[in-house]
Amino acid sequence: MASSAGLALCGQTLVVRGGSRFLATSTASSDDDVLFTYDCSTAEKPQENKGEDGQPVDKGSDTILASTFSKSGSYFALTDDSKRLILFRTKPWQCLSVRTVVRRCTALTFTASEEKLLVADKSGDVYSFPVLEPQRCGQLELGHLSMLLDVAVSPDDRYVLTADRDEKIRVSWAAAPHSIESFCLGHTEFVSRIFVVPDHPELLLSSSGDCTLRLWEYRGGRELHCCHLTSLREPAEPCGDKRFAASRIAYWSQESCVALLCDCIPVVYIFQLDASRQQLVYKQQLDFQHRVWDIAFEESQGLWVLQDYREAPLVLCRPVGGQWQAVPENAALKKVSAHVQENWAMLEGMAGVDVGFSGLYKATFDNVTAYLRKKEERLQKRRQNPPPGPNGQAKKMKPGEASVRS
Repeated sequence: MASSAGLALCGQTLVVRGGSRFLATSTASSDDDVLFTYDCSTAEKPQENKGEDGQPVDKGSDTILASTFSKSGSYFALTDDSKRLILFRTKPWQCLSVRTVVRRCTALTFTASEEKLLVADKSGDVYSFPVLEPQRCGQLELGHLSMLLDVAVSPDDRYVLTADRDEKIRVSWAAAPHSIESFCLGHTEFVSRIFVVPDHPELLLSSSGDCTLRLWEYRGGRELHCCHLTSLREPAEPCGDKRFAASRIAYWSQESCVALLCDCIPVVYIFQLDASRQQLVYKQQLDFQHRVWDIAFEESQGLWVLQDYREAPLVLCRPVGGQWQAVPENAALKKVSAHVQENWAMLEGMAGVDVGFSGLYKATFDNVTAYLRKKEERLQKRRQNPPPGPNGQAKKMKPGEASVRS
């Protein structure tokens, strides 16, 4: 599901979003920085659907549900609760189009060629929208039987990977999406995030509500490694047995570093991908005092962390002596944080908003316990009020007879 607030990075362009608004700035420390802001409430509204009584139905808010950069950073796209897909050019920033989607979207991604924009929605469908023809409508590419939570493409644009609520990861041919290359099966809860490793294009990372991070060779549907996140938590953490799923998988190619953010705990797990051994090596856990909304790597700087704390909305972490830690405030961090503080109103309403994955877990029912309880209640009533005998007198029941008759 969508995060309450989000962070996106490509090159030195950083986007922070919250509610219906986002701001874009540069992480470069130069003084000629240009700040771009956009509010979806000012965008063109789709035609309202009306019910039998003539009143508007299914009216959504303007809250941004998902956003992403293209590979080169030349384009940026978002989708909102009003079923709009908005495309931007980033050099310079300009809104290219506002298009309507069929249903509310959960994830979106550009193809590596940047010719198409793939959008996954709550009904389980993936639509493609042309980038070079920004006014053209979308085309249905593929569908699942359950809600889609994430979509990705292989670096060569040959495969479309989709993750759904029913524990499945599907690998489909991009040229013929009805042709399925493989399934990656093994998760026991919804698959919250998938990520194709850019410098190891045959590998896929996935996270799930079953509290695992898994590594796959996705073309063959082979699971290579499974890391149980519950075994990594420190005993001092006040999380108890609370279930959680990853809301973001970020990757830093310099050291093959994987950062994992979970949706209900202020912790970022750091792993190293050992591609030769086809495994994930756990390195450390970064703890934060405030709720962490999102994370993103910048190749030249390190790990950016967006948190629910106005005095320090952004934290920049780097490896020092083999351990990741927050760095002292530098010029770039100070500049970007100042922009976020000046526009804090867009994030202020996100505090305390729960838009995580809690509603996606399987519901369990213990019918046997309820049956035994009701049976015992019936037996107690029989003992207290035995049925009448043939002469109208209450028949005395022998010990154990009630249980036999029941």
